Amino acid sequence: MKFTLSWLKDHLETDAPLDAILEALTDLGLEVEGVEDPARILGAFRICRVIEAQPHPNADRLRLCRVETYPDGPGGRVEEVQVVCGAPNARTGLVGVFAPVGTHVPGTGVDLKPGVIRGVDSNGMLCSERELMLSDDHDGIIDLPTDAPLGARFIDWRGLNDPMVHIKITPNRPDALGVRGIARDLAARGLGRLKPLEIAPVPGTFASPVRVEIDPALKDKGCPLFAGRVIRGVTNGPSPDWLQRRLKAIGLRPISALVDITNLFTFDLNRPLHVFDADKVAGGVLRIHPAAGGEELLALDGKTYRFQPGMMAISDAGGPESIGGIMGGEHSGCTGGTVNVFLESAYWDPITIAATGRALKVNSDARYRFERGVDPEFTLPGLEAATRMILDLCGGEASEVVVDGAVPDTARSYRFDPARASRLVGMDIPEADQRATLAALGFRVEGDRAFPPSWRPDVQGEADLVEEVARIASLTRLEGKPMPRTRAGVPAPILTPGQLRERTARRTLAALGYNECVTYSFIDAGAAALFGGGGDAVRIENPISSEMTHMRPDLLPGLLRAAARNQARGFMDLALFEVGPAFSGGEPGEQAVQAAGLLVGASAPRDPFGSRRAVDLYDAKADAEAVLAALGAPARVQIGRKVPGWFHPGRAGVVALGPNTLAVFGEIHPRILREMDVKGPAVAFTVWPANVPQPKAKSASRPALAMSDLQAVERDFAFVVDSGVEALALVSAAQGADKALIESVRVFDQFAGDKAEAQMGAGKKSLAITVRLQPQDKTLTEKDIEAVSAKIVEKVQKATGGTLRA
Repeated sequence: MKFTLSWLKDHLETDAPLDAILEALTDLGLEVEGVEDPARILGAFRICRVIEAQPHPNADRLRLCRVETYPDGPGGRVEEVQVVCGAPNARTGLVGVFAPVGTHVPGTGVDLKPGVIRGVDSNGMLCSERELMLSDDHDGIIDLPTDAPLGARFIDWRGLNDPMVHIKITPNRPDALGVRGIARDLAARGLGRLKPLEIAPVPGTFASPVRVEIDPALKDKGCPLFAGRVIRGVTNGPSPDWLQRRLKAIGLRPISALVDITNLFTFDLNRPLHVFDADKVAGGVLRIHPAAGGEELLALDGKTYRFQPGMMAISDAGGPESIGGIMGGEHSGCTGGTVNVFLESAYWDPITIAATGRALKVNSDARYRFERGVDPEFTLPGLEAATRMILDLCGGEASEVVVDGAVPDTARSYRFDPARASRLVGMDIPEADQRATLAALGFRVEGDRAFPPSWRPDVQGEADLVEEVARIASLTRLEGKPMPRTRAGVPAPILTPGQLRERTARRTLAALGYNECVTYSFIDAGAAALFGGGGDAVRIENPISSEMTHMRPDLLPGLLRAAARNQARGFMDLALFEVGPAFSGGEPGEQAVQAAGLLVGASAPRDPFGSRRAVDLYDAKADAEAVLAALGAPARVQIGRKVPGWFHPGRAGVVALGPNTLAVFGEIHPRILREMDVKGPAVAFTVWPANVPQPKAKSASRPALAMSDLQAVERDFAFVVDSGVEALALVSAAQGADKALIESVRVFDQFAGDKAEAQMGAGKKSLAITVRLQPQDKTLTEKDIEAVSAKIVEKVQKATGGTLRA
């Protein structure tokens, strides 16, 4: 948002210096991006007079000028300077603009130095308009009236000393997209008084020959209000100098009086308008309706746009004349020959405007404001104010106003609690000051209820009232204070168990050698569908881009996208992780924190020892188990095969504790890798920290270390089982033989294939396990070991049908 200081003072009566205004704007949340102060650029250029201009002794096209300057300003000391000038209009008695030595000339980018031109000294410059970046005119130096005050700064005499301020507007402050909204904030801060805005209705002298209609399907939401009137007999010439200067200062190109007036209202009062050439409106009706799809419009930006079904169009009997709320059409646009115009003012639904603008890839100042929310109650007053200015600048005669629809009801109120400012932001602000602040911002405060104005759609609760009061009072008044202790002794933990688990998972994965990613919670619909999401419940109503339309159902899409970007830049071996929420729905509670890891490529860099290999599902399983162990999951869990569709069937598993899923791991399905443009192999895992059971004993200290000083014993067993028997079934059976004595069971060998079947029979294989026995109260004897071994063989045989291999 750009505006000039004089423009601001049209709405704000203030004597505050520019620096104070800039500091207040940033402090109010309207961050100043930049300032273009003509005094800093052109302040050194002063009005001078050429005492004498003679031909240069050594050049035919140059003139040697004696220039009368006043370096201290009008009435100060006079200094005569010799300047060599090549302008054809340099002459004796000319009053022009002089730049002394040391001045930076913006039009050339040169810092003036004393020079010698064709053997003659030259100290300074007589300037043209192009050298001062006022225009492209470089045919001669500036020629001013003879009564121009000598020694005065040129920008002061010409009325150019008007700083331009550029501020950054956050999406929740549409009211600050008009200069008056900015002035209102400054007045509330105490930097001046907001001037009253008086708009007197313009009485119509004839019935409007153009009517307006809103399709019933759009009245409830798309366009609740459409108004306008015909103004006949206008003269659409160039706009006045003051209006042109104002638009040029903020980077807009003056076009014609009618168009410039609508642009002025867009930036001045945040009221976008549009003028149609009434003589080009066919059928006498402008109708707002949803497009059928396929209609085309040549817009004012010279581009042709094709409407998609449902987009809002303004059409006459001949077809579309405007993209509703975004941009008008070339056919009905105003030109220098326009004599009758239809002035339109409407209120458009922000979501619909944003979706249409994004789909058509068209940007305009109107779209930028309507999609953030303009003041619906100012629709008709804005029409009246613009009518008055058109009549003043272009002449003509106004018709009666035609209206369809009604102003949307935005009335709402929230409880006003003065004590809440101290609780929420830690600022003690007197109740009288809070009420005065809200009133200055346009709120209506009655008792303990506050009614936000219609131009503040962002105020949606009691906390927003506190934010407004604190913002105007200035958050710089906050003082750092120690938090009060509610009780003596060691304070209670600040982090919740869930937050502690997130931190533990993050640290564990980083220690395992993974690099952390922080990806967006929004992904595209295609990627969401690949991972079981993409429904309407998680669709973003107003996405920031077409690639961010849905809340992510899993963390893996973001990690795979990151892997694809890294591979495109030559990084093929990756270990990435993220800890964050994934969403199964749009309601509270329909989200869960995940800790996900992704391994792509090889397990190690190339070396002469052949240790490099492709990552496999056991790498993912080991890392998932490490995270679960760090979170306090029990050592004995179940491994299932029912994995999500984005994992490779048969090469993935689920870690569960009864019906509770703790983690899933395995190879990513080749189809997913193809869709996400990732070159495999790739394995991954996802852990749900909240599903890990909480420890039964709640203690601030760690439990006692349980160790046995008795010698552990390991025994190896090899079983012949059917080739379809899973190793997990065998391990679980062996562990169940004596849960108190058996510490661990581990598979260390598998003998399968043609050679195994030749020795053990068709459809057979051999699985070898190591069982570690850890006694707690006595040293095991051979008899004890044999007894446990017999139980192990019995359990395995019963569970798998396997026999002890000879």
